[in-house]
Amino acid sequence: MTIRILLADDQALLRGTFRLLIDSQPDMEVVAEASTGAEAVERARAACADVVLMDIRMPVLDGIEATRLIGADEDLAGVKILILTTFEVDEHVVDALRAGASGFLGKGIDPPELLDAIRTVAAGDALLSPTATRQLIARVVAQPAAADPRTARRLELLTPREREVTTLTALGLSNNDIAARLHVTPLTAKTHVNRAMTKLGARDRAQLVVIAYQTGLVTAGM
Repeated sequence: MTIRILLADDQALLRGTFRLLIDSQPDMEVVAEASTGAEAVERARAACADVVLMDIRMPVLDGIEATRLIGADEDLAGVKILILTTFEVDEHVVDALRAGASGFLGKGIDPPELLDAIRTVAAGDALLSPTATRQLIARVVAQPAAADPRTARRLELLTPREREVTTLTALGLSNNDIAARLHVTPLTAKTHVNRAMTKLGARDRAQLVVIAYQTGLVTAGM
């Protein structure tokens, strides 16, 4: 299956570089480009993209709002958004994750890592680099935003094991780490994480981390 990618960045040179890299892969193709956030929303619909590589700072409509609009569109429920930013400590990244992005990377990432990241989010997993994970947790704790009361109530739907894996996910553990901690297989760990995401309405692991902190399931210093 070929991963269909939309490039959203106001720098034509950067889009061209990404296109050359992505189109060289047998399992990927660039199906559209956008230079503004508004174009990104429009072309995500028209091109039936699987993954959007989204810059945060774009004219007309920034990448955060474009991410929010794509995430709120039921017809685009399967579209994954990977934020690319100049600095992994960008102050707007947490807002983008809350809006529905599947993760973010610095623009200085090596080509093989970018390609792996695209495959990761296309498969339904969140992608947060170690630096990004630390920054996400620090900023969510420092800038708390109240969770939707309905989301908080959904915590009651989680089984004890699902609460446990949600907590471990929010603490930065991978499926393999969780499996080792709980003495289960990685597939079992992933199944529990996926069930927790479904019950809490999280698009992916990145949003699961945010929800865990917003609802108080996980607190700073745990």
